[in-house]
Amino acid sequence: MATRVVAATRLPDLLLHSVSSTMFLPPPPPPLLLLLLLITITAAVEVKRPRGVSLTNHHFYDKSKPFTCLDGSSTIPFDQVNDDYCDCQDGSDEPGTAACPEGRFHCTNAGYKPHYIPSSRVNDGICDCCDATDEYNSGVVCENTCREMGRKEKETLEQMAEVAREGFRLKKILIEEGKKGQEEKRIKLLGLQESKKTLEEQVAMLRAVKEEAEKPEKESKERHQRLWEEQQAAAIAARDQEQAASAFQELDDNTDGVISVAELQTHPELDPDGDGALSEAEAQAFLGEALQVDAAGFREGLWAAIKDKYQQESLPTMPPLTETTVEEILETPEEPSPTEDEDEGPGLEEEAEEDEDDEEESPEEDKETLPPQPVKVDEEVEKDKMPPYDERTQAYIDAAQEARDHFEEAEKSLTEMEESIRNLEQEMALDLGPSGEFSYLFGQCYELSTNEYIYRLCPFNRVTQKPNHGGSETNLGTWGSWDASEEEKFHVMHYEHGTGCWQGPNRSTKVKLVCGKETVVTSATEPSRCEYLMELVTPAACQEPPPESAGDPDHDEL
Repeated sequence: MATRVVAATRLPDLLLHSVSSTMFLPPPPPPLLLLLLLITITAAVEVKRPRGVSLTNHHFYDKSKPFTCLDGSSTIPFDQVNDDYCDCQDGSDEPGTAACPEGRFHCTNAGYKPHYIPSSRVNDGICDCCDATDEYNSGVVCENTCREMGRKEKETLEQMAEVAREGFRLKKILIEEGKKGQEEKRIKLLGLQESKKTLEEQVAMLRAVKEEAEKPEKESKERHQRLWEEQQAAAIAARDQEQAASAFQELDDNTDGVISVAELQTHPELDPDGDGALSEAEAQAFLGEALQVDAAGFREGLWAAIKDKYQQESLPTMPPLTETTVEEILETPEEPSPTEDEDEGPGLEEEAEEDEDDEEESPEEDKETLPPQPVKVDEEVEKDKMPPYDERTQAYIDAAQEARDHFEEAEKSLTEMEESIRNLEQEMALDLGPSGEFSYLFGQCYELSTNEYIYRLCPFNRVTQKPNHGGSETNLGTWGSWDASEEEKFHVMHYEHGTGCWQGPNRSTKVKLVCGKETVVTSATEPSRCEYLMELVTPAACQEPPPESAGDPDHDEL
């Protein structure tokens, strides 16, 4: 009798749950149990399976034979399925109850997306399934919201599908433009390479012309320099001889044609030990073993030894008066002698006053009549300046300079052309997508402003960050590569080796590419220290959408 009661009370759990049902109520009283069973059996047209079992697993639950746990741990009578007692370790015998901690309840959710929930949520008073099938015996009345959720989901999916279709349409245009751009670059590169050859020949020719023009220029300039140096040397030698002759005459006090030790001693500035006097021994040292020296010997030997210290007697040794010194001298009144003051009588007072007036006025007059101090020009500096080139040498210089100008201009053009070729080759070598769809991003920059920073992404170049309220720009990474994994390749960009963090690594940025109709940076975050994540919406990331199904748009799982 007890067995029959248990079997009778478990009958509702063995019934199929209909996908089309909208409300699940607590089990009816026992008198109505048989009637409900008959109605359910006659009305059910769906695949029969225990409550909480999905369509994909229904073949494991055949009530005509014992049930084997899905993990194979044991086999039990089928009437122990959903009996609110856990017999299988994996909980597969209780898909419709909360008996097993590892159990899973399948929400059919007709009109929306089916999914699993933990069996512990079955009949817990909270509606987890949108079709309310998880609260069949909790007393809670749940509204079936699957149709409404399915409608919203469908609208969202349609919008996403529209974006994907439009984005892919734009992507095909970008691919065609990329192919044209790549071909244009290829043609441009060939043209630059041909022009480079021509320019190289021109540079070589102009170099030869320049070198040929520089030969007579160099020879003429060297000749001019050599002649000037010879003239300088001759002039210096002549001045030196003049100074030596003048010095000999001054030192030869008795004009006997020779200079003796005594005559040398008249010039104490020649003192070698700095004691202010030229002793006889020191003077004799200049003459050597000779007691005197004539003019020839003086020029050839003695003059070279003393000329650095020798001072001409005729040259003044007083320093020139400064402007202040002249004024002080002029402003100092001349004191009258006592004798003259005593001799002056009363009748001469008026003359004395007039003389005093004249004396007071005389300094001003003298000051005005003083000649201006001449500015001394350093004649030695002027003499050391090389004279201008003669007409022939200047003509050679002008011709060589013109040749240099032409050569340097051509060489500069060649350098710029080589730089253009290198840049173009680097650009063409970039991996811009399987069909070149990302080529339009090269050379462009996109910005995103946040509360704190302005982020700037220049694809295939670099990523930067700059404070909103002024400050220097920070490099968040330069172009490295696409993501190495096949799943993420052409979906994630890597920018590396940015500005180093304080006591941390160099900054780096990952840029995730998302399908969209426009090209815009939508987010920038720093999930880890010095590691940034950005999102770039672009049509180039759109994949070809699947063909639209011609079936019933309201088709459900059942």
